[in-house]
Amino acid sequence: VIKEALRVLRSFIPTSIEFRENITDRCRIVSADPTQIHQIIMNLSTNAADAMEGKGGILEFSLQNVELEEGSPELDERLKPGEYVMLQVRDTGCGISPDILDRIFDPYFTTKEVDKGTGMGLAVVHGIVASHGGSIHVASEPGRGTTFKIWFPTSPDEVPAETIPTDEIPTGTERILFLDDEKQLATLGRLQLESLGYSTRSETNPLKALEIFELDPGRFDLVITDMTMPGMTGDQLVRELLRIRPDIPVILCTGYSERMDEMSALGAGFRACVMKPLERRKLAILVRRVLDKTT
Repeated sequence: VIKEALRVLRSFIPTSIEFRENITDRCRIVSADPTQIHQIIMNLSTNAADAMEGKGGILEFSLQNVELEEGSPELDERLKPGEYVMLQVRDTGCGISPDILDRIFDPYFTTKEVDKGTGMGLAVVHGIVASHGGSIHVASEPGRGTTFKIWFPTSPDEVPAETIPTDEIPTGTERILFLDDEKQLATLGRLQLESLGYSTRSETNPLKALEIFELDPGRFDLVITDMTMPGMTGDQLVRELLRIRPDIPVILCTGYSERMDEMSALGAGFRACVMKPLERRKLAILVRRVLDKTT
């Protein structure tokens, strides 16, 4: 999964950033959602690339088996003595100031400019790691880069064959406009949809997306949008889209469930609601269901 994510990353991260891999071919088994592991790599890597923007540097990925014993400094309230697989992502970028280091996993905390994202990337990573029973630690020094270490508990058994879905994932050829103000999530969403056969354009600015849509309302068959974005929220956007073209189906893709649940999303004009992080199979089924109902 990590090597696949790196192939995707290499296609849009500048070549001035050198990739280095130290991935064991004897990795122990962990019980994990492949799409969510993919998203961890995408989020950490694009943040690292931003930290090295304009200067280049090294982005290093390590995956190793580790055993934590009693007294190991890595042990915390989540990590107990035992066998783990440790994923490490290290960059040589600008680093993180000590006075904000303990806040980087807070939802909506960001040091980026207002049009560069809302700061959900690391909060999403933290949530994914916690849901897998793991732990994430960060070490950083201004001017000397940042290192993230993630420990995943190993699974005692091989993955049963019957847990691997064998049914086909629905695909299509329709045209989709995908919006997320986090650059890495917008890219990941586009790549997932393109892998399903859809012609997809991704945008991070809802005002620009609305302008594109208004210039040619028949260009897209479906719009998928985030909720919380700078300049215009998802519910504001769907009202404008429906004003321009009342029959355009719009799916809400959000991690901010307190603001908009599925029932209120339907009442706001969305055809469906899906929660982050996106799982490829679930996304494929939902997109196909919404498009088929439209036609």
